[in-house]
Amino acid sequence: MINPDTSLTSAVQVRATAHAQPSPSTLTMPSAPALTVFCGSRHGIDPRFAEEASSFGRWIAAQRWRLVYGGGNVGLMGELARAALHGGGDVLGIIPESLMRREVGLEGISRLEVVSDMSIRKQRLIDEGDAFVVLPGGLGTLDEFFEVATLLQLGYHSKPIIVFNRDGFWSPLLGTVQTLIRQGFVAQREYDAWHVVNELEALQALCLQLMPKHSEA
Repeated sequence: MINPDTSLTSAVQVRATAHAQPSPSTLTMPSAPALTVFCGSRHGIDPRFAEEASSFGRWIAAQRWRLVYGGGNVGLMGELARAALHGGGDVLGIIPESLMRREVGLEGISRLEVVSDMSIRKQRLIDEGDAFVVLPGGLGTLDEFFEVATLLQLGYHSKPIIVFNRDGFWSPLLGTVQTLIRQGFVAQREYDAWHVVNELEALQALCLQLMPKHSEA
């Protein structure tokens, strides 16, 4: 697990300065709330995954929030970010060098940070978001989800975690956590700290409730 007290500022700034992709028409004020979204680098079998990722990206842009995500142009990540950009949104992508060399970084976003490894990427995704949303995804999404969940459990942050459980996608995972609770390895309060929703409209409503308001400064 990442040590959240580790300073990453200098390394990230060097990379970000070299690879930033500013879009003057989409940059928002620094005081705008930022939503970090974890999701898959594949589309998955159900076409609704991509449709709802795109819808959610457009909706984030309409709120004038910054989208923070893993920087990729593939799978649900790409659908989410492109939709936010097309909606006039501010998008911060954070991607490790190895994936950038494989040309999976999304060009033309508001800002693209290229960092040295996956651990720094994950820390930056955590640092930059005011809340976290977990959409359908694979092993990387699981890793990011459990990272923020564990840091919440340990008191390193108090940011909301929202799990989008469309059609029970995450139900087997949530059931496994319930088994851990029954066996005494996880406290019920730690599970209850997560917000689980099943519909896109409910996800949007919960984000509106939990995200910080725009600063008037």
